[in-house]
Amino acid sequence: EMQLVESGGGLVQPGGSLRLSCSVTGFTSRPNINWDRQTPGKGLAWVSTIYSDGGTLYLNAVKGRFTISRDNARDTVYLQMDVLKPEDTGIYYCATVVNKTIIRGQGTQVTVSS
Repeated sequence: EMQLVESGGGLVQPGGSLRLSCSVTGFTSRPNINWDRQTPGKGLAWVSTIYSDGGTLYLNAVKGRFTISRDNARDTVYLQMDVLKPEDTGIYYCATVVNKTIIRGQGTQVTVSS
């Protein structure tokens, strides 16, 4: 079964850091992985992508603060989040599309607050 499982969320003060993990299991080939987030009062929004070849893309609002990476030996994709801001608060999901079907994890809560 193809499955994505997020972990690593929590409460952090503004300016702090968190590293989110996405366990990627059950895929026959290495998928592109997106990190999306759902922020209070807003819908789901794309944050970053890492392609199967390691190429990366970032939302302008997180560029220079967030870093996406993958450890293929551990079947894990990471989102390192630095210089966190209150507006980064939300539920973070990793997701991919296989045969036009969206596969998304259960999400992990990130709260940035003093």
